[in-house]
Amino acid sequence: MKLIDELRWRGMIQDIMPGTEDQLNKEMTTGYIGFDPTADSLHIGSLVPILLLVHFQKAGHKPIALVGGATGMVGDPSGKSEERNLLSEDILQKNIAGVRAQLEKFLDFDPSRPNAAEMANNFDWFKSISFIDFLREAGKHITVNYMMAKDSVKKRIEGDTGISYTEFAYQLMQGYDFYWLYKNKQCKLQMGGSDQWGNMTTGTELIRRKVGGEAYVFTNPLITKADGGKFGKTEKGNVWLDAEKTSPYQFYQFWLNSSDEDAEKWIKIFTFLPQAEINELLKEHKKDPGQRGLQKRLGKEITTFVHGAGEYDKAIETTQKLFSNQQAPAESLTIEDLEGMEGVVKSDYAMSRIDAGIDVVSFLAETGIFPSKGEAKKTMMGGGVSINRKKIDNLQLAIDPTLLLHGKYLLVQKGKKNYFLVKAV
Repeated sequence: MKLIDELRWRGMIQDIMPGTEDQLNKEMTTGYIGFDPTADSLHIGSLVPILLLVHFQKAGHKPIALVGGATGMVGDPSGKSEERNLLSEDILQKNIAGVRAQLEKFLDFDPSRPNAAEMANNFDWFKSISFIDFLREAGKHITVNYMMAKDSVKKRIEGDTGISYTEFAYQLMQGYDFYWLYKNKQCKLQMGGSDQWGNMTTGTELIRRKVGGEAYVFTNPLITKADGGKFGKTEKGNVWLDAEKTSPYQFYQFWLNSSDEDAEKWIKIFTFLPQAEINELLKEHKKDPGQRGLQKRLGKEITTFVHGAGEYDKAIETTQKLFSNQQAPAESLTIEDLEGMEGVVKSDYAMSRIDAGIDVVSFLAETGIFPSKGEAKKTMMGGGVSINRKKIDNLQLAIDPTLLLHGKYLLVQKGKKNYFLVKAV
């Protein structure tokens, strides 16, 4: 199956410029995607562009992952309702290093390959361009009328906060990136999220007006959740690709807990499974959705892709200990079981407080399991707290040494999915 056909059936293409498909069918094409270094790790919102680059390389084309060291200092108005905070150069460099290390895990950079992946940082060419040079090189070729017609700019101008000149210039900087890569790396294609369409087409326009060249773009749809919630967000915030920020267990749980409707879409987007196998999985899932076979396979494929098979196995082991035999008493868990649970939030708590028989509400707040006593009380009264697999509804309960597993542990469950292991020290 040709690349665009493959991406279409997976639901990974929204808008595509005429001629793009012909260009990809004609020859090995160099294409790029930009990654915004707003943090030192990418999150699962970045997985679609990463997977696009992997598909692109698998199809025999040459991918460039562009880290926006310069544009990261400015801020992109696309999809934003207000001005973004600018990052210091130190933080930006730390973020760029983190993002680069992650991208190198997913793409093949072997220089012996004709389509070896490359990394680029737009700070490398912007650092030597003066303001006057930029106005002559880029600003002269794109009209203000053209820039103001873009949806991302129009929404901000019509909104309450307006748009600064800094962010207004962002599309010109992104357009210049495409022009620079076209001229220096023979890059003819840019890919990205559908909110970037305006910025991306500015690049093709700049290439056409400056050097009479032809360049192309296509976008992927922004991922949504069936329940209207924001994709990639949980109670604890972003689902990160960095195992230190989001453990492989928590990462796996995100996919395992997806709705049937979401899993049916995501199995195509976030895995490399072939069409026939996915159709079979969908058919089997419809026979018995309660088995959550689709979610389990989705979780397996994407957790293995991001964290490796070993970390996936550990995530399954923890899942089984926590969920498979909920009726078994917590006392049946060994010290090794408790200590070996990956992704369970672990913390220490003073034994002296437990010896004194601290009340359960204070305990839940002091350990940070809840942000306040009020939150702890409210959740307990709703039946949302268990300690050592027993529901706790007595607000006066004393947490004392008789409750400790193996003389030093308490396994606390908050809601359906959040587990905490508290160790008395």
